[in-house]
Amino acid sequence: MTISTTVRRAASAVIAVAATTALLVACAAGTTPGQASSDSTPVEGGNLTFLIQGYDAGWVSSKTSISSYEGNLWGEITDKLIYVDEQGTLSPWIATSWEELNGATEFVLHLKEGVTFSDGSPLDAAAVVDNINIWAKGDPDRGISKVGLFPSGNFDHAEATDSSTVHVFFTSPALSFIPTLAYHGTILLSPATLALPIDDQADLAKQIGSGPFTVKSFTQGDSYVLEKRPDYDWGPGATGHSGAAYLDTITYKVIKDTSVRTSTVASGQADVAYNIEPQEIESLTDQGFVVDTPRYLGFTDGFQVNTSVAPTNELAVRQAIQHGIDRQDIVDTVYTDKWDVATSFLQSNVPEAGDYSELLSYDPDKAEKLLDEAGWVLGSDGYRSKDGTTLEFTVTPNPYVPSTQAEDELIAQQLKRIGIKVNLNVVDVSGYAAIIAAKPPLFQTSRSFVDVGTVAGVLTSQNKGEDWFSTGTSDEKLNELANGIATATDRDSRQALVDDLQQYVLDQGYSIPTVQLVQRLYLLSPKVKGVTFNGLAYANFATAWIAP
Repeated sequence: MTISTTVRRAASAVIAVAATTALLVACAAGTTPGQASSDSTPVEGGNLTFLIQGYDAGWVSSKTSISSYEGNLWGEITDKLIYVDEQGTLSPWIATSWEELNGATEFVLHLKEGVTFSDGSPLDAAAVVDNINIWAKGDPDRGISKVGLFPSGNFDHAEATDSSTVHVFFTSPALSFIPTLAYHGTILLSPATLALPIDDQADLAKQIGSGPFTVKSFTQGDSYVLEKRPDYDWGPGATGHSGAAYLDTITYKVIKDTSVRTSTVASGQADVAYNIEPQEIESLTDQGFVVDTPRYLGFTDGFQVNTSVAPTNELAVRQAIQHGIDRQDIVDTVYTDKWDVATSFLQSNVPEAGDYSELLSYDPDKAEKLLDEAGWVLGSDGYRSKDGTTLEFTVTPNPYVPSTQAEDELIAQQLKRIGIKVNLNVVDVSGYAAIIAAKPPLFQTSRSFVDVGTVAGVLTSQNKGEDWFSTGTSDEKLNELANGIATATDRDSRQALVDDLQQYVLDQGYSIPTVQLVQRLYLLSPKVKGVTFNGLAYANFATAWIAP
């Protein structure tokens, strides 16, 4: 497997190391046995300390959108049926093989035998059926949501034909089913966990998985300790190590301040910091630290637009915003040359993504003309108004991507040049879900997926879709494209539909992408070796060790 690119650039200002010794007394980093080892020879034992911004989105695993913070921890205590690498290649995991039948309306999964959950119960066909039913349908009576981006609209049922074989049925073609089994929302949990009331499922101590680590202890909002499972022997072969983890424990420590997370690793008091500031990469790598910037398969950074509320219910306003944003300026100012401007609302590593740069060109003259023709008059205060109403809206930076605050501040400056007033509302993770649920005029999203077919599930309200653009079913062309993508019988015909979708969504200003998203930045101590990353840009520490 190819490890994600390590960023190494010329030196800039050296990061000041904060005095944070007291912060991590209870979880000192790099505790390893003293045997000698080369960098390429795994070392058994030790604790890895991982600094993260917070765990505020809740531990109920079945939900519309999966937090990348919780996703980091879930990835260590659970397994998936299929593995996806950084190139998007699928390979066996708990499912050793699979078959696509009857025009992609039926699938057969063949499971690895002898796999158990950490409570000793078997991860067999019956357990997989229980998981698939929750992913596809949720359990509304218990308040449990289905998993977002799972192809649930045409799901019929799943059945265990024997202890190691699952047969899954759809009412129409579902090309995205197999790839979605590698999605970080489709984690396998014990039937005992799935049967719990939602309040009990929200208790991390009751989340029973089959992964290489188990939950040893935690203090909610502070620290979470995982310990290795010695009998684990069914990891994905694509990572190069399918047996028990080398590390004894992983300690996730919550530190909300980005600069403190960074300086704590820089001072040798922790091993990994999650989501550092992009502008710090240069000096850190010059000091010998490793910064991994894996890019996931999914949607770009940017805004989805609520077309049912003012002022974004006007096409001219949406198109003016599209052309009033200088994406290259965002990359140059907020990020580094390791980031790229968006050329679609799909990341460029998605096989079906196209280059629609002309629809995203920075053209303030065109933007101003669109607003002039729509009757938005520029006032003496520099902002436009119509019928006594100022052309303004509020955006909330995505707390899962700390750099979006600086990005949104710059976008506000750019849009002010064409007479649009942008207000910023900064909240933490705990308050962000309510903002997104309310669907303001523009809301910032970051969502990964494994297969483009699942995109159909967010476009409209059909089949209980997420209806990102608040069109419901009123846009007939969008309805047709969504249906066609979801039920395509072959990938060539689906590609043509995805091409049409990208052009239409961008031209209508339904989605306003900004940059290619590198959401998950990992600062690693030079002592941390062997980390692998999957196609959703999550680190896998079952393959990692700490060098002496």
